Amino acid sequence: MSADGFKLIPTLLLFATLGLFLLVGLASRISKSQYYLVSGPSFGRISIGAAIASNWMSAASFLGIAAIFYLQGYFAFAYVIGWTGGYVLLLILMASQIRRFGKYSAPDFVNARYDSPVAAGLSAVITIIISLIYCVAQYKGIGMIFGWMFGLDYTQALALGIAVVLSYMVLSGALGALRNQQLHYAFVIVAFLLPLMVIAKKLGYFWLIPQLGYGEALQSLAGQSGTAPWAFVSPYQWIALCFTLMVGTAGLPHVLSRFYTVPNVRDARWAVVWGIFFIGLLYWSAPAYATFAKVWQVQQAQLSDPAAARALADMVVIRAAEWAGIPLWLQGLVAVGAIMAAFSTVAGLLITGAGAFSYDIYFRLLNPRASERKRMKVAKTTTLVLALLVVTIAIKPPGLIAEITAVAFALAGNTLFPVFLLGIWWDRTNKQGAIAGMLTGLAVTFAPLALGGVLPQLARILPPTASALIGAPLVIMVMIGVSLATPAPPARIRKFLAEEVHSP
Repeated sequence: MSADGFKLIPTLLLFATLGLFLLVGLASRISKSQYYLVSGPSFGRISIGAAIASNWMSAASFLGIAAIFYLQGYFAFAYVIGWTGGYVLLLILMASQIRRFGKYSAPDFVNARYDSPVAAGLSAVITIIISLIYCVAQYKGIGMIFGWMFGLDYTQALALGIAVVLSYMVLSGALGALRNQQLHYAFVIVAFLLPLMVIAKKLGYFWLIPQLGYGEALQSLAGQSGTAPWAFVSPYQWIALCFTLMVGTAGLPHVLSRFYTVPNVRDARWAVVWGIFFIGLLYWSAPAYATFAKVWQVQQAQLSDPAAARALADMVVIRAAEWAGIPLWLQGLVAVGAIMAAFSTVAGLLITGAGAFSYDIYFRLLNPRASERKRMKVAKTTTLVLALLVVTIAIKPPGLIAEITAVAFALAGNTLFPVFLLGIWWDRTNKQGAIAGMLTGLAVTFAPLALGGVLPQLARILPPTASALIGAPLVIMVMIGVSLATPAPPARIRKFLAEEVHSP
């Protein structure tokens, strides 16, 4: 996390990019153009898919995947398969049904489906916790990139980065800059792929499609443990992580919310397909960054010891560009792409968390008579409080970017995924079952983190990043058992599910 000196060209590129997005937002606001989700039929599905991918592009995707490949090779495929497979699961199980249900947030769904402000409030608390954990990973990425760009130590860079992201949130919210997510996706994916092509060419590998060209580079590392399937973890740990990320993706609040405003059910399905394609372009490329970085170190006889390798892993995308000697502006393009990916994710998560508190907790449970102006004030205050709370945790990040993010997915997979799954597909599920299930999911997620030092075996059975393999089925069984032991939900809810949610 050490600084290497101020870099003018990447800094100018950063502020030029931020300015461009703000100007685009201002232009779209002035022209009163349509929101991308209801754009014309020719490009609607592709636009929605790009918006899903943009919503998904975070520091974990841009920086974290390559870091795991760099450190643990084959093991990182659990992240790729889990995160992309989660969209397939979402496509099959929930995308069209969520669209038919017609609610605009996870707590809204829980309140309407289970007819319980308490259950909705609990789901709001879970949404806030997920947002906080997810944001810690983004803040870490922002701090590291700003440190590289401005020549600051990590703590100073983190403070500067958060000041910039909060300022950008205020301006982008006022100008509508966050609406054009297709442009955002296009910028981020170009910032990831173009430098990779130049790196491959610099190192002498096939560069037109470096995602294939890196195979030759990988062969030169064949003797290293990273290419072996179970060199770092057991098959159980790999499968558990993969499953956790899949169900976590299908239960993540800011992913689910993308389907609530899709024009129709068919578009909801195709949006997921396009989203998988656009996300896959980035995941297909992450192993190449890690491999090129490792090959350069081998060629230069500069392999790091395990501790040093872990310290630089989350910056390996930037380091690969530096070590290959590509132009500074291309290095800056990678860095700015990572920052923009983190910025958009932080903005979405903080808004999601603040909305969950101001409406589902403050308005529904604490002050039902609060005016819309009062709720807006509470939401703005909550956004700032959440941002500052995340900073205090991110000063000493508890793990790699991808690892921190995986804990958020474990929580979503252990709580919101079962509540949505049974809420959609089993009309006998009731509010008592939902509440019991979410409480069980919270316990399963945080027990290994709280008790792992005292009970090491617990952390091996329930890895903090991969607890949903056991947790999600357990929560589903708890929900079924409690629902059967308590009164059935109202007939109107069961009728709505049969006639509206599951109608052909």
